[in-house]
Parts: sequence; C-alpha cells; structure tokens
Amino acid sequence: MTATAAAAPPQPVPVPVAARPVAVRLRRARPGLLVCGGVLTVVLLVQGWNTAGFPALGDDEGTYLAQAWAVQHGKGLAHYTYWYDHPPLGWIQLALVTWIPSLVSPGALSVAPMRYAMLPAAGASAVLLYVLARRLGLRRWAAGLAMALFGLSPLAVVLQREIFLDNIAVLWILLAFCLAASPRRHLWHHFGAGLAAAAAVLSKETMLVVLPALLVTMWQHSHRDTRKFAVTGAVTACTLAGLAYPLFALLNDELLPGPGHVSLVDGITYQMSRPGSGFLLDPGSGAHAVLHSWLYYDRLLPLGGLAAAVALVAAARWSRTGRALLGPALTVVILALVALRPSGYLPAMYVIQLLPFLALALAGAAASVAGALLRGRKRPAVGRAAVGLLAAAAAVLVVPRWWDGNRPALTADANSGYRAAVHWLRDSGHVPDPARTRVLADDAVWLDLVHAGYRPGTGAIWFYKADLDPAVARTLPHGWRDVDYVVASPTVRRDAATLPVVRAALEHSRAVASFGEGEDRIEIRRIGPTEKESRWH
Repeated sequence: MTATAAAAPPQPVPVPVAARPVAVRLRRARPGLLVCGGVLTVVLLVQGWNTAGFPALGDDEGTYLAQAWAVQHGKGLAHYTYWYDHPPLGWIQLALVTWIPSLVSPGALSVAPMRYAMLPAAGASAVLLYVLARRLGLRRWAAGLAMALFGLSPLAVVLQREIFLDNIAVLWILLAFCLAASPRRHLWHHFGAGLAAAAAVLSKETMLVVLPALLVTMWQHSHRDTRKFAVTGAVTACTLAGLAYPLFALLNDELLPGPGHVSLVDGITYQMSRPGSGFLLDPGSGAHAVLHSWLYYDRLLPLGGLAAAVALVAAARWSRTGRALLGPALTVVILALVALRPSGYLPAMYVIQLLPFLALALAGAAASVAGALLRGRKRPAVGRAAVGLLAAAAAVLVVPRWWDGNRPALTADANSGYRAAVHWLRDSGHVPDPARTRVLADDAVWLDLVHAGYRPGTGAIWFYKADLDPAVARTLPHGWRDVDYVVASPTVRRDAATLPVVRAALEHSRAVASFGEGEDRIEIRRIGPTEKESRWH
C-alpha cells in the first residue's frame, strides 16, 4: 500500500432516506408538499362546490347507496335480492364512509348529500396520482399538472362527484401502481400492490383488464435479484384476495346456476351477454353517443391523453419518459381497446377508470417536450422561451374552455325536481299513510322514500324489481293494480318499454304533480280508484 493511498480520507457513507432526521426530510419535501397541497385545495373546492346540485341524480348512484344502506342495517348485501351483478366490496366501503353521517342524521343518507362521500376519494386519488408521477420520474411541476388535469377537467368534475364504484376502484388501482413503483423495492410493497389491485377489481370488476399494465410497472421497478419473488408474491396476493368473491358464492350455494336461487355464474353470464353498445366510431351507435357525451364536457383530456399514451408506448424503447410511463400508458391503450369492441357494453362511467392515466400520460408528454426544448445547450434562452410560449398558448386555449365547462357544475341546480317530488310524497300531506302506500320509483329517490316511512322493498319499490324480481312480484299479485303511485323520472319513462308492469302502471295512471320541464321533468302519477277497482272483479 502506498503512502498516498494510506492518506486518502475515508469516503462518506450515504445515509438511507429512512434514517435521515424527520426535519431534514420535511425540508426537502416542502416544495413538493406545497405543489401537491395547493393543487389539491383547488381540486377539492371545485369538486365540492354545488356537488349536490349538479349533475342530475342517477339511478346507478341510488342503487349503490341503497346497497350500502342495506349493509349498514344488516339487510344483506343489497336492498333487494343480491344477484352478483357486481362484486360487493365497492358499496361495503361506501357503507363505511357514510356510516357516521347516517348516525348523525339518518335522513341525510340519500344520494344528493351523500355525494360528499366521494370528495375524500377524489382527493386521495389526486394525491396518489401526484405520488405516482413523482415515483415515475416526473418533475414536481409535471406531477402537479397531472393532478390538475385529473381533478379539474370538466369531465372529471362531473363524474367524480357521482356515487360510482369506478371512483372507489380508481383509488385502489392508483395505490397499487404507487406501491409497484416504490423506490425502496421492498417485497412487501409489491405484495401490497397485489392486495390493492385485488381491492380495485373487487370494487369494480372491469379493473381486471388493467392488471397486465400494473405488472409491467412492477417488473420495471423491482430489483433484478428479487424480481421473480416480487412478481410472484404480488400475483399470489391478488389471486388469493380475489378468490374471496367466488368462495363467498360457493359458501352460500350460489356459485353455480340452479333452481330457486341466483348464482355468480348467472351474473357473469348476464354481464358478458348484455347487448353491445356498437362500434365506438359509428355515429349511429350507443357507444358513439357515450363518447359524444364525454367530449361534450372536455376534449383535451380524452383525446390529448389518448394521443400522448400511444406516443409514449411507441417511444418506450428510446425515450426515458416513455419507458418510465409505460405502465400507465399501457393502461390507457388497453382500456381504449376494450371500449372499441363492437360487441361490448359501454357505460357512461367507464371513462372514470381512464381519467388518472390520461392525465398522467398527457403530463408526461408535456414534460418530455419541455425537456427536449430545454436540453439545447447552444441557445438555452430560446428553449426556455419556447416552453413559455407553449405553456401560455395551452393556458389560453384550455382555461377558458374549462371555465365554461365547469360553470354548470358550480352554479346549476339539476336536482330541484327530485327534491320537490320527494317533498310532495313526504311532507305535503298528499299521502296520508305512507306505510300502506306502494310507490314505483327509481333508486335516486328510493332511500328518501324509505326515510319518509314507505316500507323498504314492498312500499318503496325500485321500479325494475316489479318486473324482474320474483320476490317483489309475489307482493304484487295483481300487477300494476297493486301500485298507488309512480314517480316517473326520465329513467323510469325510458326503461318502461321493456318492463310490462311499469309500462302498464304508467299507462293506467294520471299525473297529479309535475316538477321541471321537458324530458327532464319528474312526474308523480296516481293510479286512481277507478283503475284499481278492477282488481276485485
């Protein structure tokens, strides 16, 4: 050993992040916390403002909330016969969220006020998206941009307010991606990602198609020496947790079809055999109408995010950003391909599952373009000027459109008709004995009727069940003649064509009150004594 080597000072040993003092870590994280906290505050204000007034209440929202009510009150997994239409974890979580406000005010457990339960889910999803963007290598401004795109797009503001299982599933899948991209590469993080992925699928089953993209992210971020263990553990954890659903059906003797009971196989068969919405790009198809409704609110996030995702996947081999965002970009591509199936059913809430990944892809593409412009060493000032001009142009094009798109969500009252109809049936004295009155209504007002004293299931009747549930049909031996009122909302009028009892009830009733105008009106229709006399002859 030489004297020079012997005199060399010892190299400092790097201190692991977890071992650093909390004050040091907080100081280093302060800029990111400010960005994330600032954007989150704006997102929560925009999404929380007037959430009970806009958009119009939906039957699906009422169904999920009524199922949560059934869980809270020990009435099983649904307010009617649970027929395995969706895994129940989504509304079980909703029951936990709405449990405290329902204790304080049982009458508040109805769709409009309980939309505020979606606000924590939206905020948590936005924070997880920021964390994921940072873990995938995006700078703070780009992560904040992804968060803003996800939370402030008019399309997101409308759909994330509504009580949809997709909003809960998105939170879990974002958590799974964050754990899969953990910088510590801990095996337990990957197992946790598998459990979170299972929770996403059990909240909304369509999340199953996203799992291959999650595995890509996990493969990229796992350590080479432990990669096989990490991926195997995640897959095992996800599979074992997911098997709880068919195991539940098996233990209830409802796994396979049979006489006199529902079954998981029947539920899956129904979902797979539902009439398709047609080809997404066919102007005459139902799927195209759904696409048009999305683009009505916002074109930037769906179209720009899809283009960015395709570009990132194509550039994954030679672009660092494309390689880092390959998993989220693949998620967009996979979900878009599923939506393009002509034989598939495309619901309006399907795009919720795409929103965070569209925002992340668009922010990643913007970061890639900005980085390319700023890397020019000969004329860095020109690059900075170009980035500034592009940012200003984007703001000029997007901000006014989003301002106009979000204005109805912040100011309009689309639910005054529902409130007036419930008041008429509950507080006005028009129905002297709700406990002995039978009302057909959609699930948007079902819980309101239950709180008003109508018997759940046989007094307040979800209109579909009058035709489709044998247990309810047995309580209506004379069909429509056993019904007293019909709350004819747009949903009831639209779907009555395929429901004989509901259609006959509408045909043999007269409007005694009407709230709103045009196709959006809510009518209360009375089946009068003259029509009901025929049951006795």
